[in-house]
Amino acid sequence: MGHACTDPRHHVHDADAYVGEVERVCEQRGLRLTPIRAHALRLIADAKRPLKAYELLDLMKATHDAAAPPTVYRALEFLLEHGFIHKLASVNAFVGCHHPASEPHAVPFLICDRCHSATELEDQQIVAALDRRARALGFVPQAQTLEVHGLCASCAAAG
Repeated sequence: MGHACTDPRHHVHDADAYVGEVERVCEQRGLRLTPIRAHALRLIADAKRPLKAYELLDLMKATHDAAAPPTVYRALEFLLEHGFIHKLASVNAFVGCHHPASEPHAVPFLICDRCHSATELEDQQIVAALDRRARALGFVPQAQTLEVHGLCASCAAAG
């Protein structure tokens, strides 16, 4: 049985708490959370759904004159590298990590094709099983991306 928490709002109750947690982690790790990085993080947390890079760029341009594409992409790279956000490859969008204080990690996502919500499926057994199966075939895994598309419970119930 996996971890019981699969609610995207469970660990990140609001953008302030989320950014505050990341600031605390950056201080502990000796990382620099610049104002641009913090703003990108806040916008991702506020979005309540996966946010595409161009959407983030548009939102940042509205409040930061210095929000050129390279600046935004560097901010996203920093946030990804340190495990504060996840990239959903199939929809090319970003979401906040449920556990921003943890080390960067692989996590399966359930992505609703109707409302576009993304649920971080906190189940280490799935991640471990994929790793074991790959290694049993002689494959040396370096990264995992598992995204399951379908309908979330709310959209499925609505028909």
